[in-house]
Amino acid sequence: MSEPRVVFVGKKPSYAYVKAVVMAMDEGHRHIRLQARGSAISRAVDVAEICRRRHGITASRLPLSITIDSIETASVELKGDDDRMKTVSSIAIDILGEGDMVDEEE
Repeated sequence: MSEPRVVFVGKKPSYAYVKAVVMAMDEGHRHIRLQARGSAISRAVDVAEICRRRHGITASRLPLSITIDSIETASVELKGDDDRMKTVSSIAIDILGEGDMVDEEE
């Protein structure tokens, strides 16, 4: 399997990241990794589920088969604003799209 296209999930609304997944798959990338840390983890899970269910107008353009390939969790140490080290949880969700993109007219 080829290296995944990484979409970093942060503080924007979920559909901004769904749109990023659609654009990446439209460019031919069928292996996408959603990566998030801390409070953005729940948003990354939401994005993966929206894509998997093809929920909404934007996600309906994704290929007909979207599967969650793997989920990896970890902890990373980051330097905070006060120069102290803190441990933050992280997640990487790999999703795979199979088939052709659905046209907007459908």
